Amino acid sequence: MLDRRHWLWRAGGGLGGIALAAMLDREGRAAGTSTKPPGPMFEPKAKRVVQFFMAGAASHIDLFDYKPELEKRHGQPSDFGEKVETFQDGLGPWLKPVWKFRPYGASGKLLSEPVASLGRVVDKMAFIHNMTGKTGVHSQATYLQATGFQNPGFPGMGAWVSYGLGSLNDNLPTFVVLPDHRGYPSNGPKNWDSAFLPANHQGVVLRLHQEQPLDNLFPDPAAGFKPGNEKANRDLLLQLDRKHAASRNGDSRLEARLRAYELAASLQATAPEALDWRRETKEVLRLYGLDHGKTTFDKEINNLEEIDAMGRKCLVARRLLERGVRFVQIWSGCDNGFPRRNWDSHEDIIRDHGPLATGMAHGIAAFLQDLERTGLLDDTLVLWTTEFGRMPSSQGGKGRDHNPHCFTNWMAGGGIKGGVTIGPSDEFGFKPADRKGTPVYDVHATVLHQLGIDHTALTVRHNGADRRLTDVHGHVLEDLIA
Repeated sequence: MLDRRHWLWRAGGGLGGIALAAMLDREGRAAGTSTKPPGPMFEPKAKRVVQFFMAGAASHIDLFDYKPELEKRHGQPSDFGEKVETFQDGLGPWLKPVWKFRPYGASGKLLSEPVASLGRVVDKMAFIHNMTGKTGVHSQATYLQATGFQNPGFPGMGAWVSYGLGSLNDNLPTFVVLPDHRGYPSNGPKNWDSAFLPANHQGVVLRLHQEQPLDNLFPDPAAGFKPGNEKANRDLLLQLDRKHAASRNGDSRLEARLRAYELAASLQATAPEALDWRRETKEVLRLYGLDHGKTTFDKEINNLEEIDAMGRKCLVARRLLERGVRFVQIWSGCDNGFPRRNWDSHEDIIRDHGPLATGMAHGIAAFLQDLERTGLLDDTLVLWTTEFGRMPSSQGGKGRDHNPHCFTNWMAGGGIKGGVTIGPSDEFGFKPADRKGTPVYDVHATVLHQLGIDHTALTVRHNGADRRLTDVHGHVLEDLIA
């Protein structure tokens, strides 16, 4: 008995084959197994995205969202006028911003001392000060910002962009992840997993602090592999994998593995050059703070190490973007540990946030200037986020507890209006001023919109539901679009 594929092919010959290919692609896209991206749905303003993620929860009220009321009430018992539930015991006295704020740019945007470097580019940035989350738990809140869902098992935003738009350069990964040099954030690789999308859309991790940033890119000579035999070995693997995949239709992992072998072969030629940031001019290295000449750093967290770490990632990101990488995700901060090496400053905001914020701001300011210099800023969308904010009340005198009710995001480039601020928080930075706020779905919808994608139309059928990055929510933030 013939199945419908063979019947259609016999019935129509070549014409039937064309119809079959189209039909199967529609079916595959509905099931999330098609390898053909739909492409932009309308004229895009951006071609690529860079997402900066501050792991551990950066304090909006100490960096970007100045609250003079906290200056007035500093040290007084905190009274929120409502019952407040904190993650830890974070309802101490009101704590004023731990650094001074000054206005920058023509917009007069107030920035604190550690992020003063961003003053050079602040008129290119659009701030959202009333972001809201759903939980004060790091893992769930990180998932929400990274994937649009609080639970594991959903694709990262970069995977959705890869799936929807495809590659700009078949010799490089479409979605690249640059983790903190000390380790992964909460949830680790699940933040950039492809989940039910084809496996080739997951993020490719590059560890810039290693001699070989991409694991297993080159064969280990000690294992007996000879360079001259590599192509023959790869061809044999390809032949065997194709035979294996032919009897297992619909398993995207097999196709992803085949694609990985092909991409690895290309990367052996392209990756070393793309990742070699030392090829840049002295002026560019100086811009990013990479001209210090040091190879080791102090044991304690310090400004120079953070400037170096973020500067490398930002410079490599620019090199990857100009070579056709579609989505780059850059992390600052690793999962919890002591001493703190993330933004989870329960004990001491100045000690922990200070170096991290200084390094972050220095690297990103250089990055935005460099994107403008190379002509990439106009069609590269930059997003800065964190999983939630921190409380306006103190914890242990010098720290702040989790605040999922209100925090800050900002965007730049890629058709975003610069020098604007939307969504004010209340007088304490505790909740949105309108008590509604901006959910992450609106940010995700806006990112996809700038890429020429209707966030409601990029869907995949999974477990009986049409899944999408924005779930069943999301509105484009029109006030941010130039």
